[in-house]
Amino acid sequence: MQNIESLAWAEILDCLNASGFAIINNLLSVEECNALIADYSDSKLYRNTIDMQRYRFGKGEYKYFSYPLPVMVARLRTEMYKHLAPLANTWMQRLGLELTYPAEHSQLIGLCHGVNQARPTPLILRYETGGYNTLHQDLYGEVYFPFQVVFLLSQPQRDFAGGELVMMEQLPRAQSKAQVINLQRGDALIFTTNFRPVQGTRGYYKAKMKHGVSPLTSGTRYAMGVIFHDAS
Repeated sequence: MQNIESLAWAEILDCLNASGFAIINNLLSVEECNALIADYSDSKLYRNTIDMQRYRFGKGEYKYFSYPLPVMVARLRTEMYKHLAPLANTWMQRLGLELTYPAEHSQLIGLCHGVNQARPTPLILRYETGGYNTLHQDLYGEVYFPFQVVFLLSQPQRDFAGGELVMMEQLPRAQSKAQVINLQRGDALIFTTNFRPVQGTRGYYKAKMKHGVSPLTSGTRYAMGVIFHDAS
């Protein structure tokens, strides 16, 4: 895994401001991706397994990690959070929202647990041919952090085809805008959980964003999601 501290955070935050998402290439190594995939079958690591089709979320399966989280997952959650929290607070100020996110991730978890959001949310997702994920948001409760991260663990065009990440932005009184994002194995995508501030003629307004995965045409696709808040 790349050193989180040495990432080009100024550029990453600029991208988040401009579009609501930012790509970090090769954040995880091939070995780390393969290890996470191999652990998918280890039931001791997970608190819950979700059949997406049963809940009409799409077609596929995902598993939420249990506490204590695997060391790498916990490290990503903690170290990335502290670089994102200042921008999260800037966004709240721009939108006139009385929300302040703490500087340390442990403090955010404390806020979550204070409102009975105590279940960990990092997860591994698996899609097979025909699998997809409907457009959605990962809020999970009253307390939520405005950024999350997805890591692609499989190699496109070798392990699977199709299965692109789709971002949908809804501007007030306008048609929705979709963007397809092609990641490579080990890449990370930071993106907004709910909305982002957009400059208008009368100040900033909320642009709501959702994300999903297009249908796989072949193969198997694994991804890991790191969500910073816990679930109720």
